Amino acid sequence: MIRDPAFAEILKTPPGVQVVDQGRKGWGQLGIPASAPSDIRAFLWVNHILRNPENAAVLEVSQPGLLLNFPSPTLICIAGAKAQVKLNGNPLTEISLLEIPESSHLEIGKFEQGAILYLGIRHGFQSELQLGSRSFFRGITSKTQFSKGDQIMYFTNHEVPQFHLQAKPNFSRAYQKQESVNAYPGPEWNLLSDAVKKELLSMKFQVTQIRNRMGIQLESPFTNELNSISTAPVFPGTVQLTPSGKLILLMQDAQVTGGYPRILQICEEDLSILAQKPAGSFFRLKLQQF
Repeated sequence: MIRDPAFAEILKTPPGVQVVDQGRKGWGQLGIPASAPSDIRAFLWVNHILRNPENAAVLEVSQPGLLLNFPSPTLICIAGAKAQVKLNGNPLTEISLLEIPESSHLEIGKFEQGAILYLGIRHGFQSELQLGSRSFFRGITSKTQFSKGDQIMYFTNHEVPQFHLQAKPNFSRAYQKQESVNAYPGPEWNLLSDAVKKELLSMKFQVTQIRNRMGIQLESPFTNELNSISTAPVFPGTVQLTPSGKLILLMQDAQVTGGYPRILQICEEDLSILAQKPAGSFFRLKLQQF
């Protein structure tokens, strides 16, 4: 199969557009987080539909306003948040596998559901590889997000437009509407009083604007009665209780150690639910037992 390099150009971009793959494994002892996809379900879906390796790099988009120029033909897939998408100015309906003709503009507009969109491309985006991963991260890769005028390499080939699926798969967004997020007791869970545990599990939390790939901060009505702990390991999904009583839900770019009590650990698969909760939406924490 012939693969010719081509370079997509960023004509317009909102903040935070970056490349992600399944992240960096085994570097936690040096303080380097995984930097994996915020929504692993959507990430794996686009690569599956494109018949890519599971770890092929995709674009993670958390705000509308991305405009790309593809000088050479390719195939893309979009999953995660539902957004208004245009190809060469023409609105598109639900997207599974999309053929991109030569010299095409793709625009990602308003998000109608969800908070993070994944744009995959046949053979994956060919950004720089550092420590076994193409995921952007400050201090590891030369870029942490895209700017207008940037270019990113991809492979064009001769299978367009002959590459077709026998069926038209639809990405299910049902999980994005789930209100319950499953979590297990954290190492400091049993230090909480029974009254605080009951209150925490009965609450409906609202997602605030204070959120990024490092974590989501939540307001809570109860007073923290726990002292800080010695620095200890934390992971994506760890729920920390701060001295002021706020909760911090750590996400994929979280630090690898912390000194706040780790009261819960969110189930790995439910991080996708949290990632797709836009500011202003609600969810509950549902306790699971080992």
